[in-house]
Amino acid sequence: MSKLKGNMLIAQGGGPTVVINQSLVGAVLEARKYEEIESVYGSRQGVSGIIKENFVDLTHVDEGHLESVASTPGSALGTTRDKPDEDYCKKMFEIMQKHNIRYFFYIGGNDSADTCRIVNEQAQKQGYELRVIHIPKTVDNDLPGTDHCPGFGSAARYVASAFRGVNFDNAALPGVYIGVVMGRHAGFLTASSVLAKDKEGDGPHLIYTPEKNFDIHHFTHAVKEMYEKHGRCIVAISEGVHDKDGVPIMAKLVKQVEHDAHGNVQLSGSGALADLLSDRVKDHTGISRVRGDTFGYPQRSFHGCVSQTDAREAREAGMHAVVFSMSGDVDGSVAIKRVSEYSVEYE
Repeated sequence: MSKLKGNMLIAQGGGPTVVINQSLVGAVLEARKYEEIESVYGSRQGVSGIIKENFVDLTHVDEGHLESVASTPGSALGTTRDKPDEDYCKKMFEIMQKHNIRYFFYIGGNDSADTCRIVNEQAQKQGYELRVIHIPKTVDNDLPGTDHCPGFGSAARYVASAFRGVNFDNAALPGVYIGVVMGRHAGFLTASSVLAKDKEGDGPHLIYTPEKNFDIHHFTHAVKEMYEKHGRCIVAISEGVHDKDGVPIMAKLVKQVEHDAHGNVQLSGSGALADLLSDRVKDHTGISRVRGDTFGYPQRSFHGCVSQTDAREAREAGMHAVVFSMSGDVDGSVAIKRVSEYSVEYE
């Protein structure tokens, strides 16, 4: 089988994480082992950088500098929320052909995986030989086909640590605390708040995730019940909680909501949900001391809560993406498979 020779392009999409640059550096350093890959380019601001030909040459970047990047939070190449349609992809391939890109790696979550699918389909339609590999990344931990996702472990550690601190604060000055955690469709990150509990009576006392329908009346009743039982109440709730009809509670409580480039209701970016739920509790329970917080970006970017296992697996996911791309006409997403109490393989 003849070897596919050409250049490699790597990009980062969607929300950054504290370990996403480990995947970037893992892929770049692994690519240096293969003569098939002649030059390595990074696209600035995700796929939008491809359209603009906004590339940075990573071929000969000093390894020490790359290692510094690897341990830095955020997306070093910049990111985007763009979702390519057919015309967008056609332009991407004109640029890829111009630069002889034969290996394309995109680090991201659900929307980035879908982008890879569209890109790969477009390549096949055009008869352009291109290896497209999606490298998983998401703090939501909601990608199918993989045991867990790089980025989640560190974010979960942050959430658990934050709720542990909140528990001590709330015990000293009792009241109701509502913490809104990232998670549009999956409650893994919110559920990780339970790791903060040391003993019976510790918060969070109530946890709400998108996997179960949310009823605002039941919510206020449960808060009051817990407050009466413990003299205080800590709530962990996912930003994507919805009613029985699938309508996000955020969209029901506010008159106007923003949407992102993928058509999703913009759940992050304000403390609206926390404030509205806090007001609801005050108005319907008679409890005066109620505080709502939106955890926001620190969940995915706080360097002080990096999980070393998470960092290692993010690096290995990037490395294995390149290895898999050398295995013939392969495309798809890197998957993490748990093989023992704690040991993983990649496929």
